[in-house]
Amino acid sequence: MRVVGALLVALVLVAPAAGSSQYLLSRQQPDGGFAEPGGQSDPSLTAWAVLGLAATGRAPQSAAQYLVGKPYPQATDLALRILALRALGEDTSTLIQQLESLRRPDGRIGALVNSTIWGVLALRAAGRPAGTSVRYLLRQQRPSGGWSWSPRGPADSNDTAAAVQALRAASVSARARPIQRALRYLRKLQGRDGGFPLVPRRGSDAQSTAWVIQAFVAAGTAPGGAAFRYLAGLRRPDGSYRYSRRYAITPVWVTAQVDMALARKPLP
Repeated sequence: MRVVGALLVALVLVAPAAGSSQYLLSRQQPDGGFAEPGGQSDPSLTAWAVLGLAATGRAPQSAAQYLVGKPYPQATDLALRILALRALGEDTSTLIQQLESLRRPDGRIGALVNSTIWGVLALRAAGRPAGTSVRYLLRQQRPSGGWSWSPRGPADSNDTAAAVQALRAASVSARARPIQRALRYLRKLQGRDGGFPLVPRRGSDAQSTAWVIQAFVAAGTAPGGAAFRYLAGLRRPDGSYRYSRRYAITPVWVTAQVDMALARKPLP
C-alpha cells in the first residue's frame, strides 16, 4: 500500500508539470513577452514565466530579446531580470555591475529587505559573491524567525522563503540556526488544508505554498505531501493553477511559481 501511495503522490507531483508548462508557453506573445489573459506583455511577468519554464526545461530563448530591451526601475526588477536572463544562458555582466552599484554600505541592495534578498539571488546566479548583503539579511531576521518585505516590518511567508533560498545560495548551512528558525516559522503557518498563507490568519494560496516548498527544498528538508496535494487541488483543466480555492487570478504568474515548486528547483 505504501508503494502504491508513493506512486500516486508522484503522479500528482509530476503529471501537472507538462500541462502547466504548455499553458505558460501558450501565453507568450509575438513580441517574445508573456501576458496574462486579456493583458499585454509585461517584463516582470515574462521573467517569472521564464523561470517557471526553465524549471521544467522549456524556457523559450525568444523571451531574451524582449527582456533585454525593457527598463527595470527598481533593484528587485533588475535582479529578477538577471535571474531570468541567466536561466536563458544570456550574458548579464553589465546588469550585475548595475546591481552591485545599488549596494549600500550596510549591505542592503536597493531600499528593501526584499530587494536585498533578490539581489543576493541574482548575484549568486551569476557566480558573484553576496558579500556584506548576507550579513545584512541575517541581521534582518525577525524574532519570529521570519523575514519581512521592509526593514522592521512584519514577517511573511514569501519573504522568509525567499531569504532561505538566498542564504542557502550564499552557502549558509542548512543546519545553521537562522535557517532552522525560518523553517520553524514557516511550518507554523501551514493550514489544515496543507497550504500556506502569506501571513498568519489568512487563507492559504498557491504562491505562498510554492514559495515555502522551495524554501524547504533549498534547506534539504522534505516539505511534506500535504503542500503538494493542496497545489494539486488548485489545478485547472487548461493546465494553469488557481491562486486559491476562492480566487482564480493572475494565472500566468501563479502557474510559473507553482511549476518551480513542483520541479523542486529552488532559486537561483
